[in-house]
Amino acid sequence: MQLIKSINFGLLSPQMVKKMAAIEVIKAELYDNDGYPVEGGVMDPHLGVIDPGMRCRTCGGTLGDCIGHFGYIELVKPVIHILYVKQIYKLLSLTCFECGRLMEKKTTKSKCPHCGAEKKSLKLEKPSQFVHNGKMMTQTDVRAVLEKIPDEDLHKLGVKGGRPEWLVLTIMPVPPVSVRPSITLESGDRSEDDLTHKLVDIIRINQILKENLLIGAPDFILEDLHELLQYHISTFYDNELIGIPQARHRSGRPLKTLSQRLKTKDGRFRQNLTGKRVNFSARTVISPDPSISINEVGVPFKIAKDMTIPVAVTEKNIEYLRGLVKNGSTWPGANYVIRPDGRRKKVIAENAEEISKEITVGYSVERHLQNGDIVLFNRQPSLHRMSIMGHRVRITPWNTFTMNVCVCHPYNADFDGDEMNLHVLQNEEAQSEAELLMEVQRHIRSPRFGGPIIGCEQDHISGVYMLTRRGNELSREDVFSLLCETGMRPGADFTLGKKKYTGKEVFSMLLPKGLNIDFKAKAFRSCKKCAEGDCEHDAYVIIKDGELKAGVIDTKAIGNESGKLIDVIEKNYGIEEVHKFIDRVALLGIKYLQRTGISFGLSDVDISASAQSDINTGIEKIKQQVNEMIEKAAAGNINILPGKTLYESLETHIIKLLTGAMDEAEGIVSKDMKTNCALMMARSGARGGMAHLVQMAGVIGQEKILGERIHRGYRNRTLSHFMQGELSPEAHGFVTNSYKKGLNVFEFFFNSMSGRENLMDKSLRTKISGYMERRLMNALQDLKLEYDYTIRDNRKIIIQFVPGEDGIDPAKSDWGILDVRNIVRSVIK
Repeated sequence: MQLIKSINFGLLSPQMVKKMAAIEVIKAELYDNDGYPVEGGVMDPHLGVIDPGMRCRTCGGTLGDCIGHFGYIELVKPVIHILYVKQIYKLLSLTCFECGRLMEKKTTKSKCPHCGAEKKSLKLEKPSQFVHNGKMMTQTDVRAVLEKIPDEDLHKLGVKGGRPEWLVLTIMPVPPVSVRPSITLESGDRSEDDLTHKLVDIIRINQILKENLLIGAPDFILEDLHELLQYHISTFYDNELIGIPQARHRSGRPLKTLSQRLKTKDGRFRQNLTGKRVNFSARTVISPDPSISINEVGVPFKIAKDMTIPVAVTEKNIEYLRGLVKNGSTWPGANYVIRPDGRRKKVIAENAEEISKEITVGYSVERHLQNGDIVLFNRQPSLHRMSIMGHRVRITPWNTFTMNVCVCHPYNADFDGDEMNLHVLQNEEAQSEAELLMEVQRHIRSPRFGGPIIGCEQDHISGVYMLTRRGNELSREDVFSLLCETGMRPGADFTLGKKKYTGKEVFSMLLPKGLNIDFKAKAFRSCKKCAEGDCEHDAYVIIKDGELKAGVIDTKAIGNESGKLIDVIEKNYGIEEVHKFIDRVALLGIKYLQRTGISFGLSDVDISASAQSDINTGIEKIKQQVNEMIEKAAAGNINILPGKTLYESLETHIIKLLTGAMDEAEGIVSKDMKTNCALMMARSGARGGMAHLVQMAGVIGQEKILGERIHRGYRNRTLSHFMQGELSPEAHGFVTNSYKKGLNVFEFFFNSMSGRENLMDKSLRTKISGYMERRLMNALQDLKLEYDYTIRDNRKIIIQFVPGEDGIDPAKSDWGILDVRNIVRSVIK
């Protein structure tokens, strides 16, 4: 057997088209009166068969054996291949029309260095007309010039894989019947493929042109028929050409011809070759389940009974597998038994007992999915490594896949109808690879920035924040119950005589012994008391020997993309310890909230009348300052910023003043608002922020478009309500009301403009970044890290001598920072 060393792509010569063809196609008719394919037509049995029971006239094969054979159409006059018009134009523009040799200079007035003929102007008129020296060239003229080009000049031009005159077709290949099968409708009529329709048109026009040539028809008739033939062949190859009307079906639908079958998302490459449907996979909606581990996935019984894993029968597991076969379709059971000769037998209630007795060593049993099996879980679009990870199966009685909320972030998943895919691995090697490389706890650290990407969010953070606040105490019974619900068993150090525990002590029971760390929480205010751990915010976290001495636990400690504790525990104690910690701390937050309750109501964003008055006074003061700034600018007395005009500098100063007003309003709201669930969520980073509360309670502030105040609208003004040239805050999108108080008509209009920009920006960015991602992955898919630590492509050519130019794996680095000490240690070793 010979191995294929290389594949070369090139043009088909007329001789090659004839050689590979089974017959010449000369008839436009498809079927005779009896419904059989006409010989010499485009459905001739020599081109292959699509009907069961028929045999191919070329190879004798049936529908399943014969892949089809090409035919050919001998064209009466040459036709330009529409997909190579640019290449033909390039060759003609570089060639002498007299001797066919390569012209060195590209200017229109230059002379041929070989024969001295003067080069004339050449112009391409879309789609396929060439104008030479003001005169239209026929397809025959074009072919004649291309025939003159010698092979040595083609080599200089970089033309490989054939002669240029083959780009002007004299013989056209006819694809096999299997490429363009017809379908039989319910009425019994046959519906032909779009390609077949086009081939019939080509043969008919070619035949009419031939007959007119023989009878000596006038030139204008021959030219019209030749152009019609060019049109039909062009639209056969591509039916979306600019400047050419689309070929359409009788219903008005555009025909789907060769190019349309190959390109775009629904084409052969992307639809059928690079993306395919696979067996042993399931897809359904996802739902949250905080009680399962981050590396588990809840799989419905319905799916678990369809998804099977083949297990080879050995002496050690034969009795266990016999028991599964006896269960039949009852979970946990088996669906099929495979004999050593490869024959499969379906297990049903009637034959389950009989098959279980038949099983011996060498058989294989396809058993149901069971708890603890490792599977792959994926959410599209799969944009990075964590879009597909390994999970352990947890069988559930529900109808959806369930997953821990902590794993939503790497998948970019939510529970508003998202669907995900489950892939059941079919051999031990794949299962081992998934366990060692893909399980969730191995992907806690992001390969993008080196920090934890899996962590707590929303209710988890709210619960733990409320638990660890200063002064929060729980009874011994509550603590015992909480710890048991999080999967812990209080040990010997759980003091029997102690009646009360602080929330900090409860949280400390989840921390590994020997852990020492201190860091600023989200609510840190940079005051002296904060740094000493004695501030009302309790925002400086101090942990000594695994005990939380001071500070509240918020998003900075356990959140995704920011969790300091998750980072340190993973680094110092390993992936299993941090896996256990995330499971427990997330469940602790949920269970604590179930006891205390959490709610968000309209009254949570109430502020006092005095606070509202202070905000209004501050806004009026800022407005006055803005108006003074506008007057100064009119007199030319403002500080002009480097690289900006007077007007641009004024806008920058105005935005700075208005931003200061918002900061002042935030301080007033923060001091005045009562400590409630809304404030705690904002301070802990669980959801929202102070800026959102200020907009709800106090003032919305400046609406922006493209990062600037709003300027679009009527001529010299945003809305007809304002004076022309007015620069006041109200005229350019400053909203003085809050969402709770309500907006006036103009404020609502500005707010809608800003909202619309964000909405459009998000949808457009998603589309563009998705396409860029796909192009980038296609370009990089062959790159591989070799065992000599070089990055090479599929040709083994070195792309990088050191991976990433620095040799750092961000997922194993200190949040993307190079740790020189570790490198020095590894070098010394």
